[in-house]
Amino acid sequence: MALSTAQRLRVEDRSGVAPARRAAEHLAGTLGFDEQRRGEAAIVVTELATNLVRHGGGGDIILSVDHGANATLNAVAVDRGPGILEPARARVDGYSTLDGPGNGLGAVERLSATMDLHTGPQGTVVAARLGDAPGVPAVDGLALPMTGETVSGDAWGHIEDGEYLTILHADGLGHGEEAARASSLAVRELRAGLQPTAVLERVHNALRPTRGAAAAVARVHRGSGAVAFAGIGNISAAIVDGPQAKSLVSMPGILGHGVHRFREFAHELGAGSVLVMHSDGCRNSWDLMSYPGVQRRDPLVIAALLIRDFERGNDDVSVVVARAGR
Repeated sequence: MALSTAQRLRVEDRSGVAPARRAAEHLAGTLGFDEQRRGEAAIVVTELATNLVRHGGGGDIILSVDHGANATLNAVAVDRGPGILEPARARVDGYSTLDGPGNGLGAVERLSATMDLHTGPQGTVVAARLGDAPGVPAVDGLALPMTGETVSGDAWGHIEDGEYLTILHADGLGHGEEAARASSLAVRELRAGLQPTAVLERVHNALRPTRGAAAAVARVHRGSGAVAFAGIGNISAAIVDGPQAKSLVSMPGILGHGVHRFREFAHELGAGSVLVMHSDGCRNSWDLMSYPGVQRRDPLVIAALLIRDFERGNDDVSVVVARAGR
């Protein structure tokens, strides 16, 4: 089971580049990266942060880690700048629009296991994976604390069980350390072979000593795209297929305290469609059709776009995106 955590660093000007680089080097060390890989992580994040200053008018660097079998450091750069006019050319060494050496995105792509981006008039998001990532995963996301907090009360995790991918997304009541405790305990109740309602029943019992949480579980069959979904509380979820978005229903209640009924619903995650789950720190008014081509992008890119444009700002925020993987 993988529990995902992330941190966000604001890069307003050149003074923000070094802290982002040092954070990346530290996280690379926690993953056991050798000196060369730590150096590559430092270069990638330095280039991403420098681009935020030079081209995006400032923005955020978001770092997350995967301590699983394929140790991976993820670096996401998010801005609200004018976008990249020629994104394909910008990925080639030597291309620059500001008389620089033009090694930014080219270096990032060369040193990363994978790199993906989305750009447009609303700004640019670049996601780079460093380390042993075998490719873009079927599920990924971001859980970030609200301003002023050091930990997020939101958490998510997933487990792979043969043909099944099971995702649990939790939002601890309130924010801060106690909310983080509740949500992380919830994610730790993921077990192989369990249906969503059975997972939620485990979570409900585990969270009785805590302040409680909202949570949703999606169990996806990666061959057929069949989805079993169950939720309690205010985790929103939708399956998006082109212009069509189908909301998934959660039942009212607070896990650990008051639950009237556990109920599971059947859905289908078709080829080319995506499952989006998010906490109430993200507004529900998003529409992926406003980002042309984004449904084909890395799940981290989609998650970062939704957080950038729909974060409420007064709560922890988390977005998880998944595909069937067919």
